[in-house]
Amino acid sequence: MERFRLQIILSILILSISALIVASVTSGKDTTSVSVSVKPLEVLEPVLKVKVDAKNSIDSYRGLGAWVDSFDADPNYLRGVSTVLPSDVIEMSENKVRTLFLQSSRSQDRSKKLISDPWYLAEFLLSAHASDLDVIAWYLPKWDADGEDLERLLALASFEVLGHKFDGLAVDIEWNADDLKHQERSVRLVEFSKDLRKNVGDRVLGAIVMPPVVTDVINPNFWPEFPWGDLENLYDVWLPMNYWSFRTEEHADPSYYNSENIRLLRKNLKNRDILVHPIGGVGLADGTALPDPGEPLAIIDDLHGFVFSLATSEAIGGSIYDWATTGSIARKELAKNFAVIFPDLYIEE
Repeated sequence: MERFRLQIILSILILSISALIVASVTSGKDTTSVSVSVKPLEVLEPVLKVKVDAKNSIDSYRGLGAWVDSFDADPNYLRGVSTVLPSDVIEMSENKVRTLFLQSSRSQDRSKKLISDPWYLAEFLLSAHASDLDVIAWYLPKWDADGEDLERLLALASFEVLGHKFDGLAVDIEWNADDLKHQERSVRLVEFSKDLRKNVGDRVLGAIVMPPVVTDVINPNFWPEFPWGDLENLYDVWLPMNYWSFRTEEHADPSYYNSENIRLLRKNLKNRDILVHPIGGVGLADGTALPDPGEPLAIIDDLHGFVFSLATSEAIGGSIYDWATTGSIARKELAKNFAVIFPDLYIEE
């Protein structure tokens, strides 16, 4: 950690101040004039880099993950104070989290950039890597015809600070609040996904998708004829949003709901071997004070059913959405359970 701090300090010093000492002769006397040129910090371009091997591995999706969205931490979107800070990655690491899933751009972003505020991203990225966490940048496309979605993902793919890059990219495939017919929305989704794959090559891509129990059973009108088959070879890991906290009857059972979504996902993709990292929740209330997400929270008693279904469904990892709405006691219980079902990932030194 000290190494990263030193690098940042040196970079700022080198880039922000340059001193020019000019010696001249005036009236036969040597005089020395000193001028200092300072560029505003906000326009500085970083030049000091540390060589860091860019990670590109399925391994980033294995084990326990933690989710942070723009409304938790991005200064452009806070509804008050931050509910997650870059320093929280230390607690994540202590609780067996291996990967931070960080919302890193939004359509028509308030930062006026293709990515979220770069200082916000840099703080989380450097802090996470210093605590041995991977960072997956995620983004919610809105299927614009002007190529904005692709531009934003490619900007995240190339984002770099002091040699550090994101360890992967994930696409949040759920937006349907538009005037598009479902056929046109599907066409745009598939074309966008093909273009993204073409541009990032073999970089590992995650697909964050609606749970098939919703699209196939509860509400088939959400996105009719979803193009599962056209997407199967374009994404490497599938992350169904299996939130059970606001469901009813059997769908409120975390074990059944998670298992059934995974089963239908593999059926729809016609591939029993797809890699799945389910997302549960919303949150895990444990009696500690938590932010109000505006919808019912899952409870800590749901934890064992969720974890059991991960094991029986042969998922490669799992997580709860999101970190801010998961209580401190629940975080510790998650860590214990994941150490049991993924022992190869959590071998004690």
